[in-house]
Amino acid sequence: MARIAGRFRRVEPRATAHAFVLGLLSGIERKNCWRLAEQAGHARPGPMQRLLRSARWDADEVRDEVRVYVLEHLGSDDGVLIVDETGFLKKGAASAGVQRQYTGTAGRIENSQVGVFLAYASSKGRALIDRQLYLPEHSWCQDAERRTRAGIPDRVEFATKPTLAGQMIAAAVDAGISASWVTGDEAYGQDPGLRALLESRRIGYVLAVACSTRVRINHGRTAIRADTVADHLPASAWHRQSAGAGAKGPRFYDWAWVETSGDAHRHLLIRRNASSGELAFYLCWSPERVPLSELVRVAGTRWCVEECFQAAKGQVGLDQYQVRHWTAWHRHITLAMLALAFLAALAADATPTRSAQPNRLARSTDPIDLTVPEIRNLFAALLNFPKASPSRLLHWSNWRRHHQAIARRCHYRRRLFAPSST
Repeated sequence: MARIAGRFRRVEPRATAHAFVLGLLSGIERKNCWRLAEQAGHARPGPMQRLLRSARWDADEVRDEVRVYVLEHLGSDDGVLIVDETGFLKKGAASAGVQRQYTGTAGRIENSQVGVFLAYASSKGRALIDRQLYLPEHSWCQDAERRTRAGIPDRVEFATKPTLAGQMIAAAVDAGISASWVTGDEAYGQDPGLRALLESRRIGYVLAVACSTRVRINHGRTAIRADTVADHLPASAWHRQSAGAGAKGPRFYDWAWVETSGDAHRHLLIRRNASSGELAFYLCWSPERVPLSELVRVAGTRWCVEECFQAAKGQVGLDQYQVRHWTAWHRHITLAMLALAFLAALAADATPTRSAQPNRLARSTDPIDLTVPEIRNLFAALLNFPKASPSRLLHWSNWRRHHQAIARRCHYRRRLFAPSST
């Protein structure tokens, strides 16, 4: 917390931010302002709500500190930047950026907000280092009244998700994040602008693309679909390699790579599931020639961002906010990223250095390394949050039920006096 203390001009929001992050690291069931205020011993949720909505501090400056902190603890020569998005299911239409849209969180079209994130992953660990709320073009960017109600700054214009990803990557590189590779799923691999940006910055990429993506092989004039290329590969073109360690051991797939456009720095990488035969395709570029094993390693690193989302939502309440304002969203998300980075740094520092990797497999009695969930459980227990007295528990119960009664009366009144549709 001392790292970000200077980002707050007054002692009150600084102390509230400290209590906020401690609450995110605690074991409380829901990590919204009401519960966090109760956990901190406050009589009202007002200080927590002001911290997110109106207190004077810049969430981007705190984000910068998170980025540096992650680099200090997780930075490594094998670091990879990962771009991806995650959805936040919401009710109503007032929250900034909310609309009915597809989100992988639900696996279908739902009323939700979508955040685009940048993660950093290395052999030491992984953490989220940047975030941007996606703002739909027609329902939000072109609706001035709606933007004003949600506190969206005038400077914010429509940007596609790959454009937001490119902005975050450029900002991270300019800030000193050293990563030779970027990876992401089809939503980002299909965008030629993002690929051009990475090439102009001399950053290699392994980006997933659709099977219908067309590439040129052997200086051919006609572009060929990626799945057609895979169908014509001989058996000798496939190589069994691991994409990294999974929960149940190494993730082995069959891999093939083909030069595209006659350029030794450009490849179509193809992954085949040995059991089902399912194929996945990646467009790859590197400023220098690299072996197949390096492209496979980077492709396998993409799943680290899914682990980040799972840990951030399950451990530090990334998706448990109850805010509608543009600024409040970015502030909550940034403080949750800080809490996750803290846990990831502890996990990295607690992992012993082992020179003989095969010996680990022989000693089956050794416990696994400390994980982010386990460290959060230990931290919450060791911190020994004081138990609330019966009077405080009743106070907060009365407070919540009082405000829920007000909300219910407002809903009933709105429906009773709404114009009839008949």
